[in-house]
Amino acid sequence: MQYAYIKTPLGTAEIIGDENGISKISISDQAIENVPEVPSVLQEAVSQLKDYFLGKRNDFTFQLNPTGTEFQKKVWFGLLEIPFGKTMSYQELSIKLGDVKAIRAVASANGRNPLWIVVPCHRVIGSDGSLTGYAGGLWRKKWLLDHENPFKQQTLF
Repeated sequence: MQYAYIKTPLGTAEIIGDENGISKISISDQAIENVPEVPSVLQEAVSQLKDYFLGKRNDFTFQLNPTGTEFQKKVWFGLLEIPFGKTMSYQELSIKLGDVKAIRAVASANGRNPLWIVVPCHRVIGSDGSLTGYAGGLWRKKWLLDHENPFKQQTLF
């Protein structure tokens, strides 16, 4: 496995993958002082993530290779269908995946998403529209949803 690190407005992102695809992207508050050179196999992912944060990208096209159960992968690939700038409730996602009673299992799989931002678990909200649990912290979830909102709030001053 190869590793790359990029500084983002939300912290340091760690990207892990190999020639089979990206298996993990995570965020932390830990600063990386001496960022190592990006391995060639991760360069496309790094480039696309940087473009996302610059507001130049709405989707990702690099190969994904997450590790998880079949059910988790079904949920994660279901998350990929939530359009940029849109949200969906856990209940709506459960229905879309074919089992309205699987809300807790869907929420659990969502919380184990290994591909931060790329598999957009941040776009899943409570049925009442509330921002519910997010492994990276609710402030990051809010930032991401604001970043993806097509109707940007203008400042008055």
